[in-house]
Amino acid sequence: MLKITVHTETDSTTLQLEGRLAGPWVEELERSWTSIVKERDKQPLRVDLSSVTYVDQKGKNLLKRLHREGAGLVASGCLTTCIVEEITKAGRAKLSHASRMGKLKGG
Repeated sequence: MLKITVHTETDSTTLQLEGRLAGPWVEELERSWTSIVKERDKQPLRVDLSSVTYVDQKGKNLLKRLHREGAGLVASGCLTTCIVEEITKAGRAKLSHASRMGKLKGG
């Protein structure tokens, strides 16, 4: 089970997740994300994973996509911190590689 609470502030919106991001709950998070993205007015979006107890591969893939689309990922504790580091480092590694390839091709 996954509980999704939306916190809307004047300068940001946070989706606070509690429980397991797995199975049908991955699709529920995706629906919530899509709904909020349509409603927001260019304010930053964050996904708070601090109270998440488990993330399956589909959940990780969705978090990677949300991060690529601009979501900030908030974590605390070993599980969520490791997942966020994995996602954000993978993104930086791809950017770094692309940057190096561009320098090699261009210069």
